[in-house]
Amino acid sequence: MNRLFVAYKPSDISSNFFLTRLKRKYKNKKAGFSGTLDPFAKGVLLVGFGSHTKLFRFLDKTPKRYRATLWLGAVSDSLDTEMIENVELLDAISLEDVEKAVKSLEGELEYEPPIFSAKQINGKRAYDLAREGKEFTLNKINSTIHEAKLIHYSHPFVTFEVSVSEGTYVRSLGRMIAQKLGVKYGALSALERLNEGQFFYENEKPLDIKKSLNIPLNKYTGDSENIKYGRVLALEDLEVKDDGTYWLDNGDNISIITIKNRSVKYELGRIYTC
Repeated sequence: MNRLFVAYKPSDISSNFFLTRLKRKYKNKKAGFSGTLDPFAKGVLLVGFGSHTKLFRFLDKTPKRYRATLWLGAVSDSLDTEMIENVELLDAISLEDVEKAVKSLEGELEYEPPIFSAKQINGKRAYDLAREGKEFTLNKINSTIHEAKLIHYSHPFVTFEVSVSEGTYVRSLGRMIAQKLGVKYGALSALERLNEGQFFYENEKPLDIKKSLNIPLNKYTGDSENIKYGRVLALEDLEVKDDGTYWLDNGDNISIITIKNRSVKYELGRIYTC
């Protein structure tokens, strides 16, 4: 069964374990997801079954929006509730200062990802090295914060929403807010992904593939049998001939192609949309 849909992962389970549940539910062994959520996080998870697992890199998945709650004074190496060691008692901060700190995240940021992350160092995951007590340094990364706004402040908890580029670590954003407020420690007590680009949770309703792609449509004017049998496509038979990646509407299925240096290559052959 080919299927692409938005699921909603609950908190306190891994994305992989949640996928196993979905495999059982839909009785499908071939499945995958895009954009891992930390175990303590909940929210939107893009899931594909069958051949639709190949479509993730062509989907319109950004910006992503998250709602998070920062616990000011919570000491945690993982920057979330998984590894809280201590909680420092702090004086309340003015609402105006909290709003300014959250808003100041907007724009281009360069920052260090959490040491408990899936970043690879010499073939090993950072979170594995961190749990082993190994010392290491992570390269700084860049993210775009399209919007950041305060939702609620009830000391010592700061709830905020951010719209961000792919690969952003919201736990690191929480640490930045704490630092901007002059607070040494802070960890997320809750994290929810609200959407990935145009994708919101709608009770696991199948997505319309043709409306979900982030690449332009091209038109093939040659013999349709060529696409049916995966034959080489001639550049002159395509409406758009510029270099780039495109999708072709074949009726009940699509193909994805790349044009480069006047040659045409299949990225994906025929993918049935239903």
